[in-house]
Amino acid sequence: MLKLERHQKILDLLNAEQKVIASDLSQRFNVSEDTIRRDLKDLDSQGLLKRVHSGALRVGPPITNFNYRETVASEQKTALAHKALPFLKEESVIIIDGSTTNLALAKEIPQDFRATIITNSPPIAIALAQHPNLEIINIGGTFYKQSMINIGVQAYKQLQNIRADLYIMGIYNIDLDVGTSVPTMQESDIKREMIRISTEVLGMITNDKFGTISNHIVGPIEDLTYLISEEIPEKVRKEYNKQKIVLID
Repeated sequence: MLKLERHQKILDLLNAEQKVIASDLSQRFNVSEDTIRRDLKDLDSQGLLKRVHSGALRVGPPITNFNYRETVASEQKTALAHKALPFLKEESVIIIDGSTTNLALAKEIPQDFRATIITNSPPIAIALAQHPNLEIINIGGTFYKQSMINIGVQAYKQLQNIRADLYIMGIYNIDLDVGTSVPTMQESDIKREMIRISTEVLGMITNDKFGTISNHIVGPIEDLTYLISEEIPEKVRKEYNKQKIVLID
């Protein structure tokens, strides 16, 4: 089998199974594990997968401009938002961090909903500005344009004085073994602190994010109380149920 053909078959398997193990690939293609490791290194350098200790994971959807991401899968994100609405309780304290799916949720919150919303996302604060019964606390800090959020030391310190009932976490990437991950260290720091100060954590993802990884780990999937997605494969459902995460699709 030619090298390029083997590379394509590795990617096909990865898309089908979400994770590949070097030793399994070695047996499947009848080549040495060193050859497979070189294959995975080549594919990683091209940005086509993410190497991990035992093999490789899929890379997540490409990190693009926030305004562009807002237009991608907008109907799916609105559908996820509707599934999340019952978890928002009146008179509670809710953290909503920055993501295009979380922005879709903010736009679906009823006009008369009464709660305290804490966010580091200016677009979310603006989307909720006309809700008369919402107290909105906008976390300040260094503005990260790529994700349209405030991050950094100032944001981190503000969060240390807060306690929330529910944190709605924007999820870039998620994998059963690795956990949740994001592209930048400062984002991961802020998300970890939001998890720490919250009683429950809810995430919403389109199903292309399952089995993907980014450079900076936020935490294990056990941090999540609820995970809302769409058309969840039965294999994925069983694996996540073992971790006592409530899956909703």
